[in-house]
Amino acid sequence: MKPHSDSTHEQAVLAMASQRVLLRARDLAEQALPTVVLSRLVTAGKLERVARGIYSLPGSSLSEHRSLAEVALRVPRGVVCLLSALRVHGIGTQAPFEVWLAIPPRTPVPRLDQPAVHVVRMSGAALAEGIERIQVDGVAVPVYCAAKTVADCFKYRNKIGLDVALEALRDGWAQRKLTMDALWHYAIIDRVANVMRPYLESVTA
Repeated sequence: MKPHSDSTHEQAVLAMASQRVLLRARDLAEQALPTVVLSRLVTAGKLERVARGIYSLPGSSLSEHRSLAEVALRVPRGVVCLLSALRVHGIGTQAPFEVWLAIPPRTPVPRLDQPAVHVVRMSGAALAEGIERIQVDGVAVPVYCAAKTVADCFKYRNKIGLDVALEALRDGWAQRKLTMDALWHYAIIDRVANVMRPYLESVTA
């Protein structure tokens, strides 16, 4: 009976993998399937391990933002922010090799072998407001909207540089991805209204 059981488990896992681009070991546990099946399928070349605890079918079409999906699966309380969010929105010229992630205070820093993660602590409205969910490889990834991201760039200008914040503001405004009402709303939430005021005035002049 055991070979038949193993075969049935493998078929069930491959069926799950065909329905989602990224498959977690946790997904198997939720379906009462043994996670050892994953190792067997990888050895047989029927699955690929793309990160710790995350698998996909060989040759799956994965987007350029796959690393964001991997992090979202493994750090469910995190929100993609700052340089990574700018990249998602197509604003500015930043191409970070790390995933910039906002997490709540006192939340343990995620220990991921890959992809690399740059953690920023946020709390209250600054953490909770302005979140959009984008679909990346079948995963709903939380990411801050364009206006919140630009305000965050000014708030964390000592981390990323004022030049990056100014580029984001000017480019986002030129592409009409920002409105003054939204920028002002998030500037107040981030407590950078006084810092941003002259720059907001300059883009509308």
